Amino acid sequence: MLMCMERGILQAIEALEKENANLQPELMTAEGARRLLSAYARADKLVSFGIAALSRKLDDSSELARLTGSSLTKAKNVAATAKVMASSEDLSSALEHGDISLDQATEIAAAEESAPGAASELVTVAQEQPFHVLKEKARKVKLEAEQHRDLGNRQHQARKARSHSDELGMIHIHMELEPHLGAPIVARAEAEAQRLGRTAKADGRKEPFERHLADAYVSLLSSSPRARAKRPELVILVSHEVAKRGWSDVQEGEFCKIPGVGPVAPRVAQEIASDAFLNGVFYDGTDLRQLKRWSREIPIQVRVALELGPGPEFDGILCTDCGNRFRTEFDHVQPRFAGGLTANDNLQPRCWRCHRAKSERDRRAGPSGSAEP
Repeated sequence: MLMCMERGILQAIEALEKENANLQPELMTAEGARRLLSAYARADKLVSFGIAALSRKLDDSSELARLTGSSLTKAKNVAATAKVMASSEDLSSALEHGDISLDQATEIAAAEESAPGAASELVTVAQEQPFHVLKEKARKVKLEAEQHRDLGNRQHQARKARSHSDELGMIHIHMELEPHLGAPIVARAEAEAQRLGRTAKADGRKEPFERHLADAYVSLLSSSPRARAKRPELVILVSHEVAKRGWSDVQEGEFCKIPGVGPVAPRVAQEIASDAFLNGVFYDGTDLRQLKRWSREIPIQVRVALELGPGPEFDGILCTDCGNRFRTEFDHVQPRFAGGLTANDNLQPRCWRCHRAKSERDRRAGPSGSAEP
């Protein structure tokens, strides 16, 4: 049987080599290229299953890296994925039938290892959503499972920073900080970057947001940035029951986390709460209290409620259109010029690009029209 299987694989490789020799993309239509690319992608997924399954027979990841021509890090990830596949039928079957890629399988495997049974839902996410959405969902599943396993102490032990210079002489700084320390730094830097972007636009200069963000971090490290954020620099959502028990643990259905970032240790939240403004959020299992205001500015209580994210997960905000978390802004679903309220039921988070695209659609539709899809 082994010889027969090997012969079949070799025949498939020979057939693919012939097709590669005949491949002439410049003679194809865009639609034809799209269909053929889809077929190549599925073939790649099917091959990935064989590589992952057979890697379990190797004792050393370096041999897998050599045979596949990949990095040692990727080879180790493949080996770890293969180990989880052996105990997860959902994950193994999806890769076996070419429904997911090896990269997707690696993200799912990491979550499945922390939260057994998570693979079924994540496979569906992988088939229906972009890769970054799957990665964020898998990260959330893994963190929520790890919160009950001394995550706070491991995060503290994992903090580090390093730097190096590249061929252009640019200095690269990489830092890994605990969530409750890193989140407010990022909030301050993004607020300053937005201020710098507005100033540059007023002066007729157009630069990518990432450049303004780099300048903002320099400003933050060398002095105090002038911008004031319109939102708290750090919001930690803590279930009342956690505090009542003495900030000792987080049980099923409870929270102790930074929305959109992840869990924090109850002891850390307790330390921050001793010197912070406390806000009570009353949630009835369906919705937060509706708050409305006729103005452009979003009231702070509405902004805080929105940035918790939809319940019952309260997992922070991401772009309604593309799923990105970077540089999100609140957009009026019904535009203000068409009578839209500045209220949490008329506000949706969108990244800068999607916000700009929707605003343009709203402008073309006019005050009484419907925005085109």
